[in-house]
Amino acid sequence: MKFSQYIGIILLGFAYIASTQATSKSIDHTAVIDAPKPRIIALSPHIVEMLFDIGAGDQIIATTDHADFPLAAKTIPRIGSALRIQLERVIELQPDLVIAWKSGNPSDDLARIKQLGFRVVYSQPNSFEDVAKELRLFGKLSGHSAQAKRVAAKFLADLAKIKKQYGHKKPLTGFYEVWSRPLTTIAKGSWPQQFLDACSINNPFMAAKAQYPQVNIEQILQTNVDVIIQPLSKKQAGNDSYDWQKWPILSAIKHQQMIILDADVVHRMSTRSLHALTDLCQQADKSRAYYQRITSE
Repeated sequence: MKFSQYIGIILLGFAYIASTQATSKSIDHTAVIDAPKPRIIALSPHIVEMLFDIGAGDQIIATTDHADFPLAAKTIPRIGSALRIQLERVIELQPDLVIAWKSGNPSDDLARIKQLGFRVVYSQPNSFEDVAKELRLFGKLSGHSAQAKRVAAKFLADLAKIKKQYGHKKPLTGFYEVWSRPLTTIAKGSWPQQFLDACSINNPFMAAKAQYPQVNIEQILQTNVDVIIQPLSKKQAGNDSYDWQKWPILSAIKHQQMIILDADVVHRMSTRSLHALTDLCQQADKSRAYYQRITSE
C-alpha cells in the first residue's frame, strides 16, 4: 500500500469518527430539547399560582375549586375541592405528577391516589421562606429549574426589602380577624403572623396554644388594640365580617383605624403574598402616623 493511500484511509477514518460524534451529539441535544414535560394535577390554588410563576402553567391538566389566578387558571378543569377529590378523573387523566396540599386536601383521597400508583408530592408552605423552597422544588419537578430559581431569588430579595423598610417601625397593637363566626384570630406559627411581624404589629394573642384560636369580644376589649386587620374575600358577603362599630370603646374603632386586606391574596401561599404584605405595612404606617399626629397635638 502506498503511503498516500494509507494516509487517505486514516483521514477517512477520522472523518467517520467525527461524523459519528457529531450525529451522536445532535441526537442527544434533540432528546434534551424534545423531552416531554410532566403533566401535572395541582390540587390547590397556591400550587397553581406557583406553577404559573415558574413557566409550568400549561402543564397543569386539572386542579381544584377556587384556582382563579392568573386568568388562564380559570380554564383548567376542576376535579375536586377541599372536601373531595374525584378519583375517577385522576385515573382518567393519567397525570405524571400530582402536587397536593398536605393540610388542605382530603388525606384519604391522597392516600388512595398514591395506592393507585400515581406520584404524589406534597406542598405545605408555612412561611415566606417555604414559598421560595417550593418554587425551586416545583421547578425541578416540572423541568423549569432555571426560571424557578430566578423567581425564588427575586421573591426573597423583595421580602428582605420590605422587612428592612418596615420591620423596625414603632410597634402598633393589632387584632387580626380570620373569621367572624366564631370570632377567630391568629397566634405564633400561623401563616398570617409573619405579616404582622414584618410590619411591626404586635399580636396580643401571639402566645395562644392554637395557631388559630377562637376568642371572645371581652378578651379583645382588654387589649384596646390600635388597629383591626380584617381580610375579606371579593366573594365574601359583607355580613360575613364582624361588626366592630358596636365597640367604640376600642381605640381602633374610636379612631376608625381599620385595615382591610384582600383575603384571596393574603391567605394564599404564593409570590402574590408579598403584595398583601406591602399593603398591610403601608396601611399600618398610615395608622402609625395618625396616632403620632394626634398624640403630638
